[in-house]
Amino acid sequence: LADQQIAREALRQFKKQGLDIRLGTRVIATQKTAGGVEVSFKDKDGEQKITFEKLLVSVGRRPNTDNVAAPESGLLFNERGFIHVDDRCEANLPGVYAIGDVVRGAMLAHKGSEEGIMVAENIAEQHGHLNYDAIPWVIYTDPEIAWVGRTEQALKTAGIPYKVGSFPFAANGRAKAMDAANGMIKILAHAETDALLGCHIIGPFASELIQEAVLAMEFHASSEDLARTIHAHPTLYEAMHEAALSVH
Repeated sequence: LADQQIAREALRQFKKQGLDIRLGTRVIATQKTAGGVEVSFKDKDGEQKITFEKLLVSVGRRPNTDNVAAPESGLLFNERGFIHVDDRCEANLPGVYAIGDVVRGAMLAHKGSEEGIMVAENIAEQHGHLNYDAIPWVIYTDPEIAWVGRTEQALKTAGIPYKVGSFPFAANGRAKAMDAANGMIKILAHAETDALLGCHIIGPFASELIQEAVLAMEFHASSEDLARTIHAHPTLYEAMHEAALSVH
């Protein structure tokens, strides 16, 4: 999901904090013991067992739709159990709508809330819509990670020409004063139109900073629009300004 450059920086910083992160590893079994939780897993070195104080399960989410409708209702689900809906969140049955974690897309609370607003507007015969390309994602680690739009890898795969701009928090006065100068802001813009295609952040208050990029993308701004916007000094937001200035 995250941009690979941001993911690599996150891995580097987490390891500096002393975290033991193991990739290419599959958990086989878990068992409570007197000393905590014994985890059996398999990696490139084969099967292993380690006992931990606590175990947090944070993967494997699926839609809770097993009993949402009677089979004879005719409500359509996809192969992963999500309710099939159109771009207005309307199901195959007239007047039936579904939003949030039971439909396609990101399992994010703010995405579900906005879908609910869109559906309510459309039921009231207004013109509700949702720009799924401008939904922010946040990982609440330390440092925080946040992004909106496409990653550099997705743009390459899609064959979309793009430009890149970035700026490190190490060169931001406010971040240095806060003793939180790790990380960066990365901006992706269309090579021909300069339209913002994505913004990726790892660093202090990334969950707050990403909103400027979300607003810019919602209003179809360009990287030059961001670069020409005056940002107060000294602020973390200046890193967004500098990243936009460096897009080339």
